[in-house]
Amino acid sequence: MFVNAIGKSFRRLPTLFQFILAVTALTLVILFGMRAIFWGMFHNPADPLPTKDLLYAFYLGTKFDLRLTLYVLLPLFFLGGLKWFDPFNNRFARYFWLIYLVLVATIVLAFYLVDFGHYAYLHSRLNATVLRFLDNFDTSAQMVWQSYSVIPWSLAVIALIALDAYVIHFLIRYFTAHRTPYLKIRHRLWVAPVAFFIFVFGMYGKFSYYPLRWSDAFFSTNTYAASVATNPVLNFFETMKNRFVLANPDKVREYYDVVSQYLGVDKPDKASLNFTRHIPAKPDKMEPPPNIVMVFLESFAGYKTGVLGNPLKPTPYFDALCNDGVLFTNYFVPAVGTAHSVWAMLTGIPDVEVHKTSTRNPLAVDQHTIVNAFKGYEKYYFIGGSANWANIRGVLQHNIKDLHLYEEGDYTSPRMDVWGIDDLSLFLEADKVLTKQKKPFFAIIQTAGNHRPFHIPEDSHGFKRQKVDQKTLSRNAFYDLDEYNAFRFMDYSIGYFIKQAKTQPYFKNTIFVFYGDHGITDYAGAFSEPWLTPTKLSGMYTPLLIYAPKLLKPERVTKIASELDLLPTMAGLAGIEYNDTTLGRDLFDPKYDDRREAFTITHYQVPEIGLLNKDYYYMTMADGKDPRLFALKDFNNKNILEEQPEVAKRMHDLTVGLYETSKYMLYHNKNLLVKQTQ
Repeated sequence: MFVNAIGKSFRRLPTLFQFILAVTALTLVILFGMRAIFWGMFHNPADPLPTKDLLYAFYLGTKFDLRLTLYVLLPLFFLGGLKWFDPFNNRFARYFWLIYLVLVATIVLAFYLVDFGHYAYLHSRLNATVLRFLDNFDTSAQMVWQSYSVIPWSLAVIALIALDAYVIHFLIRYFTAHRTPYLKIRHRLWVAPVAFFIFVFGMYGKFSYYPLRWSDAFFSTNTYAASVATNPVLNFFETMKNRFVLANPDKVREYYDVVSQYLGVDKPDKASLNFTRHIPAKPDKMEPPPNIVMVFLESFAGYKTGVLGNPLKPTPYFDALCNDGVLFTNYFVPAVGTAHSVWAMLTGIPDVEVHKTSTRNPLAVDQHTIVNAFKGYEKYYFIGGSANWANIRGVLQHNIKDLHLYEEGDYTSPRMDVWGIDDLSLFLEADKVLTKQKKPFFAIIQTAGNHRPFHIPEDSHGFKRQKVDQKTLSRNAFYDLDEYNAFRFMDYSIGYFIKQAKTQPYFKNTIFVFYGDHGITDYAGAFSEPWLTPTKLSGMYTPLLIYAPKLLKPERVTKIASELDLLPTMAGLAGIEYNDTTLGRDLFDPKYDDRREAFTITHYQVPEIGLLNKDYYYMTMADGKDPRLFALKDFNNKNILEEQPEVAKRMHDLTVGLYETSKYMLYHNKNLLVKQTQ
């Protein structure tokens, strides 16, 4: 009876919509079959995916397949109702849509055919890097011909295309013979918008603020789970914009000696481009193992804090913590932008991606992170909004083993704005989770409230807004009153969080790390270092506070520190064994103190790269144009490149070396704990 009701409702739909639904179902069946064939061909019976992961991979894969199908059917949806393109009342249109659908099916299945060969050869789904084989087409074609059963597979695809063409032709004839009457105008007014909404929602793919994204496929540390979930056609076009960020191994070797010495590589090897440093466990490491809580503070510009000189003193709670902690007063992130910062902290590699960010690059999702060296620790990541933002979900869940990811929908606190729950609620939600832990934990909390639209919740636990005139705000490097109070509320949230944490047992054995995800590239105020604004380092300058009053003595550290150094420093404080494969170095290891420098990059079409030490700042475009060298002492914005040729040469070589090495590491920093593809 229910089936009959569904059938009657279906037959009442406009003929075009019936046909689109039928073609959608047919295409999904074919693509599901291709996914099943892929799994059958490449799964490893000796190391199978857990059933739960396998089913979820097929579920996600079906949603990606639906998106591709709807993309293909978009022209039919918009044009099929017009007189000249109506396949059920126009003979020309009938053959036009038949040819179109069969041609697209042929292209899609050809992608799958190439994808299967690509996976068999490289153990990765088809992506835009396959285009490099066109540079040596003859050799590549011969390799394919000699390696794979090209003819049988091609015949199978041709047979499938023929079957698809037959079924589509049958459907066109069937729906032509069983046309439904045209809807009355009053019915069209609601049927068409509803159909369009369903169509768009099918492409959107999720009941959430952010749509279905490629990073959703990387829900497991098992690479094969992501491979099963991926749609190769969508993956190919998704990676097209990232194909130009390629490493040049010859360039890396040219500067290898400079970079390997700077990093302190254990066993330098220019041939293999080895950058690994093995750091053994310390005999006097902390016992019991300390908890780690790392806090990204949104847009926490150093020159806006009281502790670093702002006359308005808008951060009394943070300033008070600095009196009892280790404060680094010359800490810099490599690039402006939150996603750039998340990437740099987790991987130890500056985000050198030209197109958007590395977190959005499907080709770079597999990365080694020192977080996994904290063995026996529970791992947590708290974000007020969705982890689909900037596609950080893939980098997090794919690379951090057994990560507990908390995001919007996981909290009891209400969503406040585009960034999810407010920062104070986020801190309190994290505190509730951490209080219950019996094992040591490594937690990361990513705030977002100090960002437009600068909302402050009504229930702010006692926070009071202040009124300051615009002239005073501008003179002290604040844009307006909303920004000023949002900055103050973030500070208040930090203080309230620590106040709550102090009442919990975990506090006395926890190392809290507070740092800005980036600063703000703007006027840094007359009270700041004179070079901060002209060099645009104001956007990369933030405080770094390591707060553990029961474990560490208070100190103010003036050495240059980089965000790349955070995880090695945390591992060093905990005294654990780890492998450092990227550009970070322990800030408390004295052997690096004679070469403390911070790499910077500004993401133009041709990036501007730089290197900062205690005396100089060197800058150049990545293509070698416009090199500049500035002395920080008695700064006068003068390029002293010709006056200090030796300094310029040394800093140039290290700057370019770190940049070229970063591009190389982007694709050669594999996570050894991730289960690689079968």
